[in-house]
Amino acid sequence: MQELDRPLETVIVRVTGKVQGVGYRLATVRRAHMVGVGGWVRNNDDGSVEALVQGTPDQVDQMLEWMRQGPPQARVDELTSERQFIDRRFARFEQQ
Repeated sequence: MQELDRPLETVIVRVTGKVQGVGYRLATVRRAHMVGVGGWVRNNDDGSVEALVQGTPDQVDQMLEWMRQGPPQARVDELTSERQFIDRRFARFEQQ
């Protein structure tokens, strides 16, 4: 759960490779709960996975580092992230 007085960073992440049908989203949710970030993860029609990750800079870094590898069955070819400036705070991380 995010503390309101902590600085938050929000990034949109796009992951390509063998990332659908291999448990990538579920594993991302589990990792997000361990790290303590908020946001969401979903499949895109083009075969990529997209996520919004929100947390402290250290938490976001931990998530991005993990997402570059993903679960054992996945193969990540590319991960791109773009910082977002939004007011919304995500209380939890969910699969969409």
